[in-house]
Amino acid sequence: METMQPSDSALISLYIAGQESAFAQLLERHKARVFTTIQLIVRDADVAEDLLQDTFIKAIHTLKSGRYNEEGKFSSWICRIAHNMAIDCFRREKRSPVMTVDTTTHPFTSLSLAEEGADDALTREESHARLRELIQELPAAQKEVLIMRHYGDMSFQEIADATGVSINTALGRMRYALINLRKKMTAQPVFYDQNLYPGDTTSVRVQRIAS
Repeated sequence: METMQPSDSALISLYIAGQESAFAQLLERHKARVFTTIQLIVRDADVAEDLLQDTFIKAIHTLKSGRYNEEGKFSSWICRIAHNMAIDCFRREKRSPVMTVDTTTHPFTSLSLAEEGADDALTREESHARLRELIQELPAAQKEVLIMRHYGDMSFQEIADATGVSINTALGRMRYALINLRKKMTAQPVFYDQNLYPGDTTSVRVQRIAS
């Protein structure tokens, strides 16, 4: 039988009690998701690495000072710190965050392109490029939740906590993102599979991925 792993709450209690290795376990458990949260915003691996360290340093200070609120999940809490730090980084540079996506290398295959012209590499690349352009045309808040959900593999509760909105707001943004993306795709049927969003199924899709 596999050894049962301690919960985040148990590790936090152990760390506060003086067991330093407990935080190392928290770091190992959550660093990939925290890094993704940052990387989606800053789009620079070196900057993301620095912010990743800063995020966990801030978490350490908060835990040691006794200011950590046990009401929320640690993963959501740490991702929100990471999100805020990434946004602050852009504000310091007087830029607005631009979240981008590579549809060829991550789970955006749920928005897969038609196989029409599958033997033509150039046609496929043009289709992928156009889909990326359409995603970039979405309103910032809608694009953010769409990428966090599919690329970051974050739950809607985690997205809500990380961005500082209610879960209903996060769900609403996702719904409108899918509606708007479907409209853009169906407006140019030459590029996209029309079976991708048949009829008015967007709300069903949102309900499914929210579960």
